[in-house]
This record gives sequence, structure tokens and C-alpha cells, in this order.
Amino acid sequence: QVQLVESGGGLVQPGGSQRLSCVTNGIDFNIYTMGWYRQAPGGRREFVASITADAVPSYRNSVLGRFTITRDNAKTTVYLQMNFLKLEDTAVYYCNAHLRSFRDEIVNYWGQGTQVTVSP
Repeated sequence: QVQLVESGGGLVQPGGSQRLSCVTNGIDFNIYTMGWYRQAPGGRREFVASITADAVPSYRNSVLGRFTITRDNAKTTVYLQMNFLKLEDTAVYYCNAHLRSFRDEIVNYWGQGTQVTVSP
């Protein structure tokens, strides 16, 4: 079965740092775009960052310069390093694996999420 398991969430002070990890199983990790999304209380799930199979990253504007997404293909793991955290970063963070097939079939897998709370 496909599994995406996030870890690394918790309570952090404003301006602090946190690193999230997402360990995957059951997918051909090397051909998937991996990403992080988040959902704040009362909000919608929103894109945070992604990294292609060729290791090209993308970020939402509000996290540029603060967050860094990386992938370790040998460990089938994607990371999100979060620095200079703000109150607005408080959310459940979800790991995503994305693939578009040769027939334009879309595949998405999601983790269970990990809570990140930024609070003084």
C-alpha cells in the first residue's frame, strides 16, 4: 500500500525553525513530484512548496526565502526546512506525491498531516 508519513511538527516560537519529513513507501519515488501543502484552522488546503523528480523546487510567495524543500531519493523522503516562522504558518502540513501519466491521468497521494503551531 502507498504510505506517506509526515513527522517533525510541533510547537515553535515565532522566528524559530522546524524541519518536516515525509517518508514514502509503495511509490516509484524517483518519478514523482513531491510537495507540501497546509491547512490552517478554518482555511482551505493551500500549496506551500514542491520539488520535481528533477529536483526543481517551487514555493508559494509567502514562504520564499524562508522555507526550503529538498528530496532524498535514496531514502524516498522529502523534507521541508522552515525558518523564520510566523504565526500565519500555523497549520496542518500535508505531504503530497503527484504524478501525471502518459495518458494525462493524474495521481495524487496524501499523508495524514503533521501539526505545526507557531506561538510565543
